[in-house]
Formats: sequence, structure tokens, C-alpha cells
Amino acid sequence: MAAPAMQKTAQAKKTTQWLWEAKTKSGETKKGEMEAGDADAVNARLKSLGLNPVKVKKKPYEINLNLGSAVTGKDILVFTRQFATMIDAGLPLVQCLDILGSQMDNPAFKKVVFAIKGKVEQGSTFADALKDHPKVFDELFVQLCAAGEVGGILDTILNRLAAYREKAEKLKRKVKSAMTYPTIVILVAVGVTALLMLKVTPVFAKMFADFGSALPAPTQFVVDMSEWLQKYILHLVGGIALIAFAVTFTYRNPKGRKMMDKMFLKMPMFGPVIKKVAVARFTRTLGTMISSGVPILDALDVTAKTAGNRTVEEAIYYVRGKIAEGKNIAGPLLETNVFPSMVVQMIGVGEATGAMDAMLNKIADFYDDEVDAAVAGLTAMIEPLLMVFLGGVVGGFLIAMYLPIFSIAGAIK
Repeated sequence: MAAPAMQKTAQAKKTTQWLWEAKTKSGETKKGEMEAGDADAVNARLKSLGLNPVKVKKKPYEINLNLGSAVTGKDILVFTRQFATMIDAGLPLVQCLDILGSQMDNPAFKKVVFAIKGKVEQGSTFADALKDHPKVFDELFVQLCAAGEVGGILDTILNRLAAYREKAEKLKRKVKSAMTYPTIVILVAVGVTALLMLKVTPVFAKMFADFGSALPAPTQFVVDMSEWLQKYILHLVGGIALIAFAVTFTYRNPKGRKMMDKMFLKMPMFGPVIKKVAVARFTRTLGTMISSGVPILDALDVTAKTAGNRTVEEAIYYVRGKIAEGKNIAGPLLETNVFPSMVVQMIGVGEATGAMDAMLNKIADFYDDEVDAAVAGLTAMIEPLLMVFLGGVVGGFLIAMYLPIFSIAGAIK
């Protein structure tokens, strides 16, 4: 008797996605999705919501073949901005989600939005529905929406989130633009060098061998390098792949990431830019959360998790611990030796005057401009260095290859 009872319990716990259609008391047709154990549970739930069930059926199993439809930052930004506009216009939450989900081109994001809509229809809060999708909506988004729902200012919070994300995406684009050009030039240099060494140099080497005379030192060096590359090219590629794997594995390890993040902040040219980006992100996130009514300890917890650098994250948690003990924010910030003294002093003034959120946003705006200037300066400095490097590689190769020809021409003359 025990076994069948257990089997029934297990079956009862199984839930399925159901598609339903129902009518309101005024005769309006409503459609949606619901997770339940069976069709009777769906009908009961609909009746409890004041709806008259018309049709309930199991949702067909979907095979998602669209592998390249990840939700991007731009998708979330557009969604947030449109959602804020609709809520501000007085549209009901479920209707907003239905409209936004219907007009989305990204199938992955559309599925997420309709899942959120279904959970809200079942009586869940918007913030709790967002928590089911941590890969799409981070803790910052969830916490701010929760604060907006509690305070009845969800439209204001969404507008702040949209503004925050716009500036965050702009900051990310600046950093990417600084890295794109050097990366392309380095890849071109490596490709040109490989082509010259593996395809062009062997032709010259065969021609020089027919001359029967000793080669100049630069030419001999290039020929020897070409022969070495042809012999050990697979070992070299394997070694580079192994190093890349080791770096990735180290970065995924907590201790390794802490060591590498600390090293990034101390890099000669890129370190100052990384630190400015971290300060801009910290002040922008903390300012947005405090202005939205999130308690300082919760705000610091979320800010630490979104810091993007383990050294900065540990510094924020240190500050959070000191504030929990009853201290102010400026002193512990200075003790971390991570944040510039100017930033600490401005935050201290904001805390003393009761306008810390406004001060944090001013600091963030200032550091956004600082990042812009630093990226422009870095690009201006790296560009000539890379061009000299690429020109040196190609020019050095040409000189090395033509030296024997010049020597023979001189001897004949």
C-alpha cells in the first residue's frame, strides 16, 4: 500500500505548462500560460482569479534551435525603457509584459518575458518573477524593481534603471573600442608574420641555397626562424592554446581571479583605465540604489557583486562590514587603498550633507568622462607603437630577404 501512495505523491508533485483561454465577467477573452499539476488545477486557479475557463490544454514541447539568441544588454535596455514608458502611461503590468513580449524579435528574451507574465498572472510580484531568470536580470535589476513595487514608484525605478543601463552600456562600449583596434592590428601582424615565415621565406631560402654563398646574418636568422616554425608550428599552436586554457582556468578559480584582478589594476597602461571604470561602476550603481530607497547595506551587497573586479569587490565588502559596525562610509573606503582620495572625500561630503546619492552620481559622471579621456589617450599612444611594430616586422623581413641579392649584385658589378 505504501508504494502506490508514494507513486501518487510523486505524480502529484509533477507540474506541466498549460495554455489556457478564459473569459472575464464582462465577456473579455484572456489567454496565457500556467504551471500546474493537471487541467483541474488550472481551472480552479482561473476561477479563483474571477475568470471563466474556456479552453485548457498542455503546452506543446518546444525544441529551441536558435542557438545564437542570447539576451544582450541592448535587449534589456530597450525592454526597460519601453516598460517604464508603458507603466508611466498607466497600463497594467500584465498588459505591458504581453505587449513587450509580443513585439520582441529575440526568441530567447520573448520566452523569458512571457514566463514572467505567466508568473505575475498567478499572483507573484514582478520582482519575484524576475528572480527566476538570474542570467537575464541581475540582482541589481531585481532589487530595484522590488523597491519600486513596495514604494509604488515602479515607473520611476524603471526609468532610473534605463538611465543606469544606458550609461553602463556606453562605458562598456568605450572600453571595447579601446581594445578592438590594438587587437585587430596584433592579429594582422601575427597573420602577416606567419604568412611571410611559412610561405614566402621558404621560396627565398631555396633560391639562396642555389647561390652557394654564405648568407648575411639577418637573412640567416629569418631563414632559421622560418625552418623552426615549419618544424614546430603545431607545438607552438598547442602551447598557445595550453596557456590560454591555463589563464582561463586560473581566472575561474577564486584565488586565481583575485590574483589576476589585483594584477590588472597595477598594469602600466591599462591599470588606470580599469580602476576608473571600476570607480565609475561602483558610484553609479550605489547612487542609483540609494536614490531608489534601497538600504545602504543591501545596496553595498549588490554593488559588490556587480563590481566586476575581485579586489574592488572585497574592498566594498570590507566597507559594508564597517558600516554594519556603526562606522561611516568615508573612513573604511579610504582604508581599502582602492578608491582615490578625491572620491572618498566627495562621498564623505555627500554623507555629511545627506545628499550621498546625488554626490555618487556626480562622481560617476566625472569618471565616465575620465574613462573617455583615458581611452582616447590610450588609443593615441598604442596606435603609433603598433604601426611601428607592424612596419618593423614587414620592413625587417624585406631587408633581410634582399640583402643577399644586393650583395650578389655588388659582387657582379
